[in-house]
Amino acid sequence: MEFFTKTGMAREKRPFEMESAREGMDDGKRSRPALARVIVDAVKMDSVQTVCSSLEPLLRKVVGEEVERALANFAPPKVGFRSVPKRIQGPNQRNLQLQFRNKLALPLFTGSKVDGDQGTGIHVALLDADTGQIVSTGPEASAKLDIVVLEGDFATDDEENWSREEFENALVRERDGKRPLLTGELTVVLKNGIATLGDLTFTDNSSWIRSRKFRIGVRVADSVSEGLQIREAVTEAFTVKDHRGELYKKHYPPALNDEVWRLDKIGKDGAFHKRLNKAGLWSVEDFLRLVVMDPQRLRNILGNGMSNRMWDSTVEHAKTCILSGKLHVYYADDKQNIGVIFNNIFQLMGLIADGSYMSVDSLSESEKVYVDKLVKVAYENWESVMEYEGEALADVQAYPAKGMDTYTEGPINGLNGRTLYLQGADQKTYIYILT
Repeated sequence: MEFFTKTGMAREKRPFEMESAREGMDDGKRSRPALARVIVDAVKMDSVQTVCSSLEPLLRKVVGEEVERALANFAPPKVGFRSVPKRIQGPNQRNLQLQFRNKLALPLFTGSKVDGDQGTGIHVALLDADTGQIVSTGPEASAKLDIVVLEGDFATDDEENWSREEFENALVRERDGKRPLLTGELTVVLKNGIATLGDLTFTDNSSWIRSRKFRIGVRVADSVSEGLQIREAVTEAFTVKDHRGELYKKHYPPALNDEVWRLDKIGKDGAFHKRLNKAGLWSVEDFLRLVVMDPQRLRNILGNGMSNRMWDSTVEHAKTCILSGKLHVYYADDKQNIGVIFNNIFQLMGLIADGSYMSVDSLSESEKVYVDKLVKVAYENWESVMEYEGEALADVQAYPAKGMDTYTEGPINGLNGRTLYLQGADQKTYIYILT
């Protein structure tokens, strides 16, 4: 991100040399149609005095602009003028800035923890503005930071060239007689140029300020800012609502144990919610399981009031749920030689045959026909399905792996035995060594 715009010195021109004026008009950087019109009008009047009086105001403006540009390049900013962004000047004169690495989880409510999107922490990094790389060394990479609240209309239109004074003037403090607006861990220390914000909570809504929105800002602490310049980090603008609204808020993504009305298009205590509860569907996990096992039955439960568009929206929202590590296995015989594996929403993952694992994609057409029949039997006899916590499956051990999704037999990295690759709740793939 650029913080300076270099401007060159203007080439001096003689006001009465028409040829020079024409050259200036050809030059895209110095083309001034207004100046040309004045000259043409003045020449038509055939009066040197008129030309001088006509050109004087415009020439003063042009000269003034060029002088200001030249001074901006060679002189420090004067008091009262907009200063350059706050940044650390490192040993190599690098332009450094703080930056939020992820967005906030919205909406926000008073009394609730401020999280990053997808329920993650809020991360801040110190960057070299010229290269975009994280600055992980040097004293600036371990600076102490303050977390503050700003007006929502600060730095609008992606304007990032603010001064320190402008940043300070945008700070928002609590209303008279109220608790501090933002509570929790209001300071954090960079470690190798990166920091994760701690617990933060708003105690008041944002309806009372001019913009009706807040931003969170991070700046270098005053105790260490002397001699350092750093551009502050600022989040997007957001609304903070009273916690009463949280009682009806949707979760993005939803959790498996969330009540089913947390899904899009299903209102709390509304018609869809009551129909689902009457059918024994109480949680998001219950909803997803029926989506997998019998989607037509689920649509019949919801009734004609749910349009195709609403159905798609609800199902898509439900499918963003992060699955747990539970696994379900249905064996076709008592010897447990052949079985089908499901995840915790009863979605088919693959087939176990004589201790070997085969993913759905690797099955032949005849094997797929057999597996489909076995899946239907499993759904009809779900009480016979065995549940495991992943690592307990068939007395196996789990090892994290990357980029592996097929069965392989033999030693791997010194591990002997058959291996089973399954997707974990953290979206990582794990190797299961069957002993």
